[in-house]
Amino acid sequence: MLESIHAVPNAAPWPASWDRFCESIDPRWVSEAVEASGKASARRRRLPAEQVVWVVIGMGLLRDRSIVSCVDQLGLAISTREGQPVVAPSAIAQARARLGEEPMKWLFERVGRHWGHESASRDRWHGLAVYGADGTKLAAADTPENAEEFGRHAEGAFPALRVVALMALRSRLLVEVQFGSYSKHSEVALARPLWSELPDHSLAIVDRGFLAAPVLVPIAAAGTERHWLTRANSNTRYDVVEQLREGDAIVDMTVDARTRALYPDLPQKWRMRAVRYQRPGHEPQTLLTSMLDPARYPAAELAALYHERWELELMFDEIKTHQLRAQSVLRSQQPSRVRQEIWGILLAYNLVRREIERIAARANLPPRRISFLAALHLVCEEWAWASAPRAKGGTLGRDLANLEAKIKRFILPERRPDRSFPRAVKVARSRYPSRAVLARQEARDAN
Repeated sequence: MLESIHAVPNAAPWPASWDRFCESIDPRWVSEAVEASGKASARRRRLPAEQVVWVVIGMGLLRDRSIVSCVDQLGLAISTREGQPVVAPSAIAQARARLGEEPMKWLFERVGRHWGHESASRDRWHGLAVYGADGTKLAAADTPENAEEFGRHAEGAFPALRVVALMALRSRLLVEVQFGSYSKHSEVALARPLWSELPDHSLAIVDRGFLAAPVLVPIAAAGTERHWLTRANSNTRYDVVEQLREGDAIVDMTVDARTRALYPDLPQKWRMRAVRYQRPGHEPQTLLTSMLDPARYPAAELAALYHERWELELMFDEIKTHQLRAQSVLRSQQPSRVRQEIWGILLAYNLVRREIERIAARANLPPRRISFLAALHLVCEEWAWASAPRAKGGTLGRDLANLEAKIKRFILPERRPDRSFPRAVKVARSRYPSRAVLARQEARDAN
């Protein structure tokens, strides 16, 4: 596939040993991304736009390296001194500024939709491709520009972004992501564009924070067999229409007049199915779903399926704890570069998950049985090999074959369903008040 880059006019030079990465992210997609956003390099630069895309992805993988080190590690810059790539730190900052966030967003959306829908379609549940949606928070560098753009979490010291993701649940590949100011945007508002990405014959498992008629009614109403599944809140009220069997009923929920005034297309009564179940050692729970047929969608299987929603929490943990090396604050100092950095992190994450799918296929196991940390190390090692002089001597394929021969080191044990992890505070909060609390105190004192 590497030769496809030569078909793109004015394409930037690529390391000759990057065949492995071109199997995942087609260079044509990279070139189309910069051309579609008008960011293609019009003249020969030390760091052309197409290569800056890879630098930003590299920043999302090599979190323990400086940006200059990422450029050196990837060997991307055009040779300028005795055949060696030389790029000043200021040139990298300028190159990132020229690139902007649009090409990274465009490329992530192309990659996410292509890989994510393909993956979800391969591993269906009763004929439905299974997706999940949920949100999390990311902290940006504490600069005046970031604070003005994103605001702060109520108790946080850093500017905060709210991130909402739609994921192919069984492979954890990200399909679509929306993010914005934590203080200005709710999860429900940010998630609104995600639902149009759900294909026909699909199921979205969502957090109960999305249990609202304006969110879930359109999902089931649009397309063919687009379903949703969530958990009821403790104060959720509905009327039983038909008792199917014990703990399984068809119910109606009333849509209040205020909501219907804002969304006139909503019905007065909202029909769904309520499945009540209890896991050993836990309180009884009620699931709500648009899947009304008890023969096609048995209640016991729905209860088991709902707990696959935990894959979303594992995805956020993989990004924050392992990929970002538990570095809780993003490194970019300006809002546009913060957004660019996030798209690079998400692209890098999908690159690792794509590798996990390959390893899982060779091991004949589901992707959840493959260690994310081991696969992350593999991808980072591949980047080093692809740019190292010894890779150009033809050893890359042999090195990867040796790693893949040790496939057992990637395999995780089966999960034990009886494990319990009650929530507990392991580290007490600081006895000093946060900056936000102090600011509120100062404002009260001033008044």
